[in-house]
Amino acid sequence: LRWSSKATITALLSRRLSGFHFSAFPFLPYSFLSVSLFASSSSSSSSSSVVSSIMGKGAEAEWALKPTNVIPRGKPFLVCVLDGWGENKIKDDYNAVSSTPTPCYDALSAVQGRFRTVKAHGPAVGLPTWDDMGNSEVGHNALGSGQLIDQGARLVDKAIETEAMFEGDGFKHIAQAFDANTLHVITLLSDGGVHSRLNQAQALMLGAAKRGAKKIRLHVLLDGRDVPDGTSINFLEEANKTMEELKAMGCDACIASGGGRMHITMDRYEADWEMVKRGYETHILGKAPNTFTDAVEGVKTLRSQQDPKPDDQYVPAFVIVDGEGAPVGKVVDGDAVVLANFRADRMVEMSKALEYEDFSSFEREEWPKMHFAGLMQYDGDLGLPKKTLVDAPSIQRTCSEFLAKNGLRTFACSETQKFGHVTFFWNGNRSGYFDEKLETYVEIPSDVGITFDVAPNMKAEEICAAGVEALKSGKFDHVRINFANPDMVGHTGNLEATKQAVALCDAKVQELVDTVNELGGIYLITADHGNADDMVQRNKKTKEPAKNPETGENLALTSHTLAPVPVLIGGSGLPEGIKFKEGLEDAGLANVTGTIMNLMGYETPEGWEESLI
Repeated sequence: LRWSSKATITALLSRRLSGFHFSAFPFLPYSFLSVSLFASSSSSSSSSSVVSSIMGKGAEAEWALKPTNVIPRGKPFLVCVLDGWGENKIKDDYNAVSSTPTPCYDALSAVQGRFRTVKAHGPAVGLPTWDDMGNSEVGHNALGSGQLIDQGARLVDKAIETEAMFEGDGFKHIAQAFDANTLHVITLLSDGGVHSRLNQAQALMLGAAKRGAKKIRLHVLLDGRDVPDGTSINFLEEANKTMEELKAMGCDACIASGGGRMHITMDRYEADWEMVKRGYETHILGKAPNTFTDAVEGVKTLRSQQDPKPDDQYVPAFVIVDGEGAPVGKVVDGDAVVLANFRADRMVEMSKALEYEDFSSFEREEWPKMHFAGLMQYDGDLGLPKKTLVDAPSIQRTCSEFLAKNGLRTFACSETQKFGHVTFFWNGNRSGYFDEKLETYVEIPSDVGITFDVAPNMKAEEICAAGVEALKSGKFDHVRINFANPDMVGHTGNLEATKQAVALCDAKVQELVDTVNELGGIYLITADHGNADDMVQRNKKTKEPAKNPETGENLALTSHTLAPVPVLIGGSGLPEGIKFKEGLEDAGLANVTGTIMNLMGYETPEGWEESLI
């Protein structure tokens, strides 16, 4: 008789004994529990019994995880995501990963058959082309689902190509403003393809004008993060060309307000509501500390008048005014407002401020009765926004849902900046829990009010400590954490600070690996995209650092990279013969999910990408 796993027992006790958990019965031996609750001669039938107990027999075939009988189940298991840690072919002084001493990473990656890389950008994560860099959202969607899902940019492209964007209820909703009011479009002005693309906002405005919009105002957020710093002027000039094209169509159009993406509007995970308040006042109320009559000249002025000069992403808020000093783009009753970013995390808070009547995160001086829509839905569980121009990707049968429906217990932890990635995005763009009795989510508050290069350790110490505690507790079958600082510090462009972030992460990974080995467990370490692996812009031909023509200094790279990311497996509980299989050269992040399930002792669920082992 093979006794049932602790997860099985926990699930049955939770179901059959009114919410009591295994920890409440330390005096009961496994044999008593197993035989008393069900007579099981195989671990396979035990797993099926859990699904039947939790969900009913009808769902058993669809959700029951099948054991591999190769890797033992019930071992402590760790998934560690090093956010922004790419494995770049260019290994020079400006690669903060390869140029930083990382003894743990070096030792683990040297183990034959237990290190490889996978693709983390373009079609490998559901984005349109191989020129599209990956990001944390699509990366965690792929890692958490094991599936290739058409993502935001691709879905919007298709909706524009087929004109489906202009035929749905969302567009009909905003079109109510076209005859007598103004259409306001708020978007990140960028072609980075991470949160938005300028050509999509242009298509939206031109399509609206073609369908009757008589007045359009564009409210811009400057990037300098997913695209090189200093390119805001180029994007503003490109946007002004579109304004001229709209005017030629008989539409009154101009840029109305703006500011850096890390100064106004685009906060996430409720880390800094003051940032959202500044954006609301700028875009909606037409109030900002700086006013100009021309956006290009305004941004040039703001970037030059401060010392040190602000990056695009930190440019202060500004409003465009007419000759009498009145804002040209204040939102009034009857206007339409569209948030034209496709990525969810940095649009949720502004969506709440625009849509919710019962709203208390900051005081809204005015709340115009507007026709509000998002380019996509930003929170499926909240149904936010109610009106959208493009349907969001549907992601079902995720890793977390399988674990919950099989009675397996999950611990997920990161700091605020990446907490939503190991929960919401990992779970298929779903808020909350699949089963609160089986899932524990821990958010460690990120620093606020500073740029992350000022404190590059961020919360790596605390995240590691939480992971170690979760592993040692014996309460969880799946421990999942994310270290945010290689990515978030990498976005500042500060090479030395990023190297410090990388070094600390390496040390914390060592602590986690030591804990896993001590407990006889198994680990998988990976990343969601590149960033820290290249900190300078480069000459496309020579790959040498690009220089500022005025100062001769290297131009910092603050965006993600197209580099593949590492996957490392190991642990004292992993059988010696388990190694990565040969081939699968085009494997991507979605292939990692089946690998995770295999390492936990289960077969890859049907419909997922092939496992790497």
